[in-house]
Amino acid sequence: MALFEYFPNYVWNLSVSIAVESGARIGEIIDMCKPLREAAENGDDAGTDEFLLQWVKMADKLIGLADEDEAAGCYFSAGSKLKRAALYLMVAERMQGQGHPNRMATWNKAQSTFRKSILLSQDNCEYVEVSLENSGTMPALYVRAPGEGPHPTVVYCNGLDSCKEMLYWSNLPQALAKRGISTLCVDQPGTGETLRKYGLPAVANSEVWASKAIDWLEQQNDVDSARIGMTGISLGGHFAPRAVAFEPRFAAGAVWGANHNWAEVQQKRLKREGENPVPHYWAHVMWVFGATDMEDFFAKAEGMTLNGVMEKIKVPFLVTHGEKDRQINLDYAHQSYDQLVNSPNREFKIFTEREGGVEHVGADNMSFGCDYIADWFAKILSGKQG
Repeated sequence: MALFEYFPNYVWNLSVSIAVESGARIGEIIDMCKPLREAAENGDDAGTDEFLLQWVKMADKLIGLADEDEAAGCYFSAGSKLKRAALYLMVAERMQGQGHPNRMATWNKAQSTFRKSILLSQDNCEYVEVSLENSGTMPALYVRAPGEGPHPTVVYCNGLDSCKEMLYWSNLPQALAKRGISTLCVDQPGTGETLRKYGLPAVANSEVWASKAIDWLEQQNDVDSARIGMTGISLGGHFAPRAVAFEPRFAAGAVWGANHNWAEVQQKRLKREGENPVPHYWAHVMWVFGATDMEDFFAKAEGMTLNGVMEKIKVPFLVTHGEKDRQINLDYAHQSYDQLVNSPNREFKIFTEREGGVEHVGADNMSFGCDYIADWFAKILSGKQG
């Protein structure tokens, strides 16, 4: 099993695969991508302006069609179209370099479109804001397990370049809800709205903001505060273990893609080893970490290692990784698992070609990672199989 490789470069194909795994329609993908084949020949960064134009064009068409559905009283149909419109807008925005003149406008349109899609579709998804001490708020999406609580709950965080809406579209919150577990998808500092709206950069010590997520959950009547887990995707493979290691209220943790030594990965990327997740990579990471230049960025990234951290985890923990991850080498997953020496119940899962999900965070097929992680949390937090 492999990535859907329509373009001649990994970064563009990754964006298309993210869209496909998040609910895009293949005919719409082809209509958006066919005019971009020539632009993609010029490298990762060139042509992203044209990418934006084509994907926004499709989103605008869907918004217009959704307006017609809504006027006719067909709210579910309108919501379905608006979901894909929001997805295409977010993927288009993600491809742009920081400072692109249309980036913020595209993001804002994506946000309003997403929220309207949830409203019209009557989806199990609530927009909330988690207070961050002395630094604003952390927007999040809360997906509730059905029935009266209290329910176990999982805090689900982004990687370097995702957002809470993409976490929601990964289908893990829905899979957990079916298993009686609620999910809080967070735009932690350095991602999504928290970066774009509040200007809060990423920090290595994720326990600071993860603790605030637990504070918020403990105030909810339907949450069992003794059964709160955490997971993260991509760079969340650093943030989730770090938070579980230093925040004793977490009862379990898992990573969807290990990220044991991201500081070392940056040195390798300087040497062009491994693939980048987004175009305009170095400008992106400096924006995410609030760095003034490359030297400042490497200073801020220096603490992004889990050496000496995994040993502090004293609750059940799951490490998953794709066998053919082109961004984060499989060796890092082995390092994370091997250092879980004090976890009472550690588990390691490598996704192979037999099932799929071999690429970075299962970009070739996210269903296997989604199901496996959901089943594991159901077993650990609820004591039952999914």
